[in-house]
Amino acid sequence: MCNTLPLLRRTVLAKLARSLALASCVWLAGSTAAVAQDKVGAAAEIPRAFLDGTGPGWRTLLEDDFELVNLQENTWTWEGNLAKCTGLPVGVERTKEQFTNFELMAEWRHLSSGGNSGFFIWASPAGMQDLKPGSLPQSGIEVQVLDHGYTEKYESSSGKKGDWFSTHGDIFPVGTSRLKPFPPLSPNGNRSFPSKNLSRPTPQWNHYYVRAINGEVRLWVNGEEVSGGNGAEPATGHICLESEGAPVEFKNIRIRELP
Repeated sequence: MCNTLPLLRRTVLAKLARSLALASCVWLAGSTAAVAQDKVGAAAEIPRAFLDGTGPGWRTLLEDDFELVNLQENTWTWEGNLAKCTGLPVGVERTKEQFTNFELMAEWRHLSSGGNSGFFIWASPAGMQDLKPGSLPQSGIEVQVLDHGYTEKYESSSGKKGDWFSTHGDIFPVGTSRLKPFPPLSPNGNRSFPSKNLSRPTPQWNHYYVRAINGEVRLWVNGEEVSGGNGAEPATGHICLESEGAPVEFKNIRIRELP
């Protein structure tokens, strides 16, 4: 009996050690999975970058900051910081000032499915000279404001595939202006397509933040950067609000000029 007791003890201790090791592995695996899950949850909860246009240097653009170019008096009506557009006729109103380097933010929403509108930045006076109603500027960089229903509307009316535009924040040059768009690109390479689909359909509000510096423009849609370009020519000019056939509203249009 004296000879077998140490052996029995060693056997029991060995089994206990194996049990503890197995339990440790199970606990470690569970903890690792829990940590990984926590990281995934935390990543999903990370807030998007969002600028509300407050802070030093920001100011609101209101009715007195704009002038009509080729529209009727009632095309745009203002109620404080809310700008309402009937969509008719096609055309723009522009800022009285010209801007070079700036940050611009605004909220917008379409009031009908398939609505079309946008901002023009760096639009030159020459590109709007003698512009008739029903026409758009012949210079500038357009930051498009397009409702999701426009794709179906375009394809049913034209019989063509609507693959040359998106409804989530395209950026592209118009007329005589030039821009090197960032990828992903439209099929013809002229437009910077958004890297993510983040805009919301009518009648929900969307938030745009535009940064335009030294000929480079970048767009954030609802808190995330999606499109842009550089090498813009010209890289100074007016900011325009577009009327293009459908009712649309803008509010809280704010700007901060940069060096």
